[in-house]
Amino acid sequence: LALCPAGVGGVAAASSPCEKACNPRMGNLAHGRALRTDTSCGRRAAEPFCAYSEDAQRRCRRPSCGRCSGAHAGLAHPPAAMADSPFRLPRTWWQAAQDAPRETIRLDLEAAFYFTHLIMVFKSPRPAAMVLERSQDFGETWKPYKYFAANCSATFGLEDDVRQRGAICTSRYSSPFPCTGGEVIFRALSPPYAAEDPYSAEAQTQLKITNLRVQLLERQGCPCIPAGPAPQPPPSLHYAIYDFIVKGSCFCNGHADHCIPVAGFKPIKAAGVFHVVHGKCMCKHNTAGSHCQHCAPLYNDQPWQAADGKTGAPRECQSCKCNGHADTCHFDMDAWLASGNRSGGVCDDCQHNTEGQHCQHCKLGFYRDLRKPFSAPDTCKPCSCHPVGSAVLPLGPRTFCDPSTGDCPCKPGVAGPRCDHCLPGYWGFSAYGCRPCDCARSCDPHTGDCHSSSSDVTWHNEAPPFQAVLNESEPTWGWEDEQGFSALRHSGKCECKEQVLGNPKVFCGMKYTYVIKTKILSAHDKGSHAEVSVKIKKVLKSTKLKILRGKRTLYPESWTNRGCTCPILNPGLEYLVAGHEDVRTGRLIVNMKSFVHQWKSALGRKVLEILKRDCN
Repeated sequence: LALCPAGVGGVAAASSPCEKACNPRMGNLAHGRALRTDTSCGRRAAEPFCAYSEDAQRRCRRPSCGRCSGAHAGLAHPPAAMADSPFRLPRTWWQAAQDAPRETIRLDLEAAFYFTHLIMVFKSPRPAAMVLERSQDFGETWKPYKYFAANCSATFGLEDDVRQRGAICTSRYSSPFPCTGGEVIFRALSPPYAAEDPYSAEAQTQLKITNLRVQLLERQGCPCIPAGPAPQPPPSLHYAIYDFIVKGSCFCNGHADHCIPVAGFKPIKAAGVFHVVHGKCMCKHNTAGSHCQHCAPLYNDQPWQAADGKTGAPRECQSCKCNGHADTCHFDMDAWLASGNRSGGVCDDCQHNTEGQHCQHCKLGFYRDLRKPFSAPDTCKPCSCHPVGSAVLPLGPRTFCDPSTGDCPCKPGVAGPRCDHCLPGYWGFSAYGCRPCDCARSCDPHTGDCHSSSSDVTWHNEAPPFQAVLNESEPTWGWEDEQGFSALRHSGKCECKEQVLGNPKVFCGMKYTYVIKTKILSAHDKGSHAEVSVKIKKVLKSTKLKILRGKRTLYPESWTNRGCTCPILNPGLEYLVAGHEDVRTGRLIVNMKSFVHQWKSALGRKVLEILKRDCN
């Protein structure tokens, strides 16, 4: 483990619960997997061989000779012998056929792994030339890690890293001495490839592998000094390796400390091998995938990132805000940029009749039940608009209610949250709405016969109770001329004089306690009184009540006192309204003393000037 890069080794042990950047423990990637070679001695027939070694003065010792036969387990030297336990079985080895001047050793992995270093322990003299290569695409393409040669320039035409630091070739491991037990060591993050963060893109380019290949290109014998004057027989040349140790770990981008077998992978049993490095990550930090390479299904609110192996920051994936109405979300770069790089999660397939980026709205045809939390599965209730009295809107062939209150858009002269009866002063509930009474006061809602009771009231305002705007992004609802009767076209009921801004002293003398610019959204029959929903766009004056921009309710006093709804407030239009506050009830009152005029910029400037100059 002393050969492990500091980043990977340090992070792996930083925190066992994987609270910070973490990495599965390292091991020999060759364990449990098949090493493939071009040849093995004795594969076709038994082969005699001799192995040579030297003493401290490099004088030849007595050769050790034997027979290699693939047919007899005790005489066989297969590739698997390189991947057994070097501690429990240190004297087992692989040996190539004697007629093989070149040889290839290859390790194929079932997934991408992190490779940190290679250790090869030779039984024969080390090759005079060899090359270590890796593939990151399961053998489709190969790229050299390192060239090894006694003479780099003569063999490969490359500089030697003994003389030029960082060169891709080295002569350090190509000497024939020692004639047995010689090592070849390669570190994947050795200069010039050192990286502070083992999960960075640069480190991944160097460390990630799916295949590893060693090409043994040139054999060499043991050039020991003969022990006596008698001529020595020519040594038999062959490649032989005790251990092939591929140190590495499961590749998890710093988001896992444990891995399980990839589907379909069955480790090969080997003597003395108890730990196999597996390739499928058990992801933490709200990540997912075989290598924790993307965020978990409901955690795509920010771009996925590998953990920071330098600082230990886990860089967890952040959950999308779907209000409990979606199981998955995806990251959208446009939403991310529009939010100022704060939130890019878009919820997928919103459930429970919700919609929107965060499933934050009820669908058209449903409204929010304010008695329940918005995360409740039944928070969006279906609209219950009366099929006769409700209006079909320009948005489509269906009738939709206000998504925040459930109030339905009514046809002219129709009232009620469900649009199921006529407004006072109207009669004849039908597919065309309700007709205005041809009376001085109210009439029978079914027959239109006039009432003589002085307590009857007449609603004279074209204010069908519907919400003028569903959402900020949706078109304003409007009424077309052929959609029914309008009280404004029947002048026999109430004559509302158009108000004119005249003498500033008269305006100031009314001592209005509020002056606002507002848009009329809807009007509602509450039985004993009426309520007009508005959206206040500008506050020119307020006295005792705190008036803020946004939705508010105006209370027409004439509904209960006069039986007539002057001044007229038409839904969808903007008005300048000056009136009086009822401090006891907190209401904004509109009555015959109020100044109400359709909004014009010039009118707004003039009133503001009067308030500042004349009313102080």
